[in-house]
Amino acid sequence: MATERKYDGFAPGLYTIDGIGAGGFQFGGMTHRGSLLALPDGIHAYAPESFAEVDEASLAPLFALPRGSVELLLFGCGTSLLPVPPGLRQRLRALGIGCDPMSTGAACQTYNILIGEKRPVGAVLIAAT
Repeated sequence: MATERKYDGFAPGLYTIDGIGAGGFQFGGMTHRGSLLALPDGIHAYAPESFAEVDEASLAPLFALPRGSVELLLFGCGTSLLPVPPGLRQRLRALGIGCDPMSTGAACQTYNILIGEKRPVGAVLIAAT
């Protein structure tokens, strides 16, 4: 008999990122191996394993939120800083969403600070291995 999971790849609610390492994250008393998409509605398991795989399709949960829910999207690119592709940057800007790429560790720290300030922020967090 298979175990039924209440939330498959989604933890509703706003959580700080409490730990990062070994290809995963800790938040809300839970651990997750792999990348995350942190949004105001909750933490989503995120399929991209590298920043190069981040595209509009992978950001569908962000685009499904009401306009204004996220005003800044942090991009935790892994261990280094990489530019956000121009097409994706333009799509975000058209929706009133700024973007800021940085290392994943820096993105986690910045995300925690901004949600503590009740700012409308989201974060793409690529798990570094």
